[in-house]
Amino acid sequence: MAWFESLNPIWQALLGTCFTWLVTALGAGLVFFFRSINRKALDGMLGFAAGVMIAASFWSLLAPAIEMAEESAHLPAWVQAAAGFLLGGAFLWLIDKVLPHIHNIGQPGEATDGLHSSWRRSILLILAITMHNIPEGLAVGVAFGAAAAGYPAASVAGGIALALGIGIQNFPEGAAVSVPLRREGLSRRKSFWYGQLSGMVEPIAGVLGALAVLVMRPLLPYALAFAAGAMIFVVVEELIPESQQEKQYDIATVGTMVGFAVMMILDVALG
Repeated sequence: MAWFESLNPIWQALLGTCFTWLVTALGAGLVFFFRSINRKALDGMLGFAAGVMIAASFWSLLAPAIEMAEESAHLPAWVQAAAGFLLGGAFLWLIDKVLPHIHNIGQPGEATDGLHSSWRRSILLILAITMHNIPEGLAVGVAFGAAAAGYPAASVAGGIALALGIGIQNFPEGAAVSVPLRREGLSRRKSFWYGQLSGMVEPIAGVLGALAVLVMRPLLPYALAFAAGAMIFVVVEELIPESQQEKQYDIATVGTMVGFAVMMILDVALG
């Protein structure tokens, strides 16, 4: 832990998001063993991912943002937190409307969103998961940047806990890309390649998030809340509806509860 804490926050963000990318690749590697995923298992994993992201949004991002905002005298704390949160959601909403992608990642179909495109369904599927990973990488980067800025509400251990939690929930996301691609006729190697490729955006977003915080320190409360809003948008727009498509409400709900508890424990125990 000591050697990691001594690193520049840019390196911390890069290593943390490379870990989350690696777990995405491990999940994508399931394609070498399975041609399909049991729908109940997928619903539970998607619910788990949603729970992790909800917990991370509050414990690792919104709560520290509010504490930092309270140190500022020029605006009420809730203004900065609410503004950043809504801007994060608006940013993902804009991407959702512009970037062509597919919603029903777990089963065949053509339920696409974004601008009209003639791209193959496999590309739309990859873009859907890639869109999920932008706020996740951003959140990790901002968390490490906040710790480096010296705020008591943020810590390197908290950033590590966030990276661990997001990494855990990236495992089913990697499988949710690679296995359906295999089912649609791609080779195992190509399915794996595209599955792990969806997580490559996280190190990029993580480094950009940490760099932005260090350059624009007064915007830190907004940045933390922005990442939280972006993650909540993904949960409500994508993960929860997808986990309940087959009406496996109990499985998806239990997965969400477990995911929330795991992320909460990680953040409280480590952060």
